[in-house]
Amino acid sequence: MSSKSVGSVRPGGNDYGAAHTRVETALNQRDASLRSLNGRVRSISRIETDVAALEKDRAALINELSRVSGQAKKLDKGAAEVSRRLVNAMEDVKSVLDEEGTS
Repeated sequence: MSSKSVGSVRPGGNDYGAAHTRVETALNQRDASLRSLNGRVRSISRIETDVAALEKDRAALINELSRVSGQAKKLDKGAAEVSRRLVNAMEDVKSVLDEEGTS
């Protein structure tokens, strides 16, 4: 082996310094990528938590809507019954008035 080929990879040589710089750069890029990935994972986790809360709220609203719709149907039935009774009462009053007017 010649001393020139061994000298090109020895510590302190230009090739070693360049390799060290490339490794440092790669490690720095990896660290930056990991920080970015961690941030995205935290963001996704927050979004998943928000979605779960929205789904829970949606289910509660569906239940509330169902309950209120049932109450509205009862009120509509009650209003129809009141209307029917008012019509009957008005007809009864009219009949009584008509009978008094003819007597």
